[in-house]
Amino acid sequence: MLVRDYMTIHVHTVSPDDSISDALCLMRQKKIKHLPVITSDRHVAGILSDRDIKEYIPSKGTSLDIYELNYILARTNVDAIMKAPVLTADLDMTIEDAAMIMHDRDIGCLPVVEDHKLMGIISDTDIFRVLIEITGVRGGGHRIAAVIDDTSGSIKVLADEIRDHGFRLQSIMSSSEKAPPGKRYVVIRTRGEGDFPALTAALEAKPGLGVVHKI
Repeated sequence: MLVRDYMTIHVHTVSPDDSISDALCLMRQKKIKHLPVITSDRHVAGILSDRDIKEYIPSKGTSLDIYELNYILARTNVDAIMKAPVLTADLDMTIEDAAMIMHDRDIGCLPVVEDHKLMGIISDTDIFRVLIEITGVRGGGHRIAAVIDDTSGSIKVLADEIRDHGFRLQSIMSSSEKAPPGKRYVVIRTRGEGDFPALTAALEAKPGLGVVHKI
């Protein structure tokens, strides 16, 4: 899964010399949290977020009334508070790499560039959409979570048992981060109308499996 497949293509932007007031109005009108700041040739000069504006307003608003504050916001350019330089993604970056960068750097989006020009934006909302898609949660079905031995073929044993009870596999997710040493935490979402009580009983009786949660 690549950024190019999930990024938002139609991006609302501002220029460095637009006012903070205009940028704030655009955010509210379009219900967005981030605005790439681009030059006339679509090069990314910075990024402006609603958090940047919120942090700027209290610093200026402690001794000003609302009219004076609005005047300052209208007279102050975006480049005065935008974040620069900007972390960006390229079109062929994987979704998981983009998500890791956003998580580790505590940012809500990455402008997507090609030859330094803005091509789109990948945001936390897009990452949520990917998570929903890869887990198959919209497709319904049963969800099985199990702690299994972290050995070669252990996931196959679990998956084969699910198939043997009349179910198809909709998604498989695995992680060792929350599991005890030597174990893996696996979540499988199923499709089909198999015998679910018989399946869970069979899984719980299998050696190497920990607690099995089913929904």
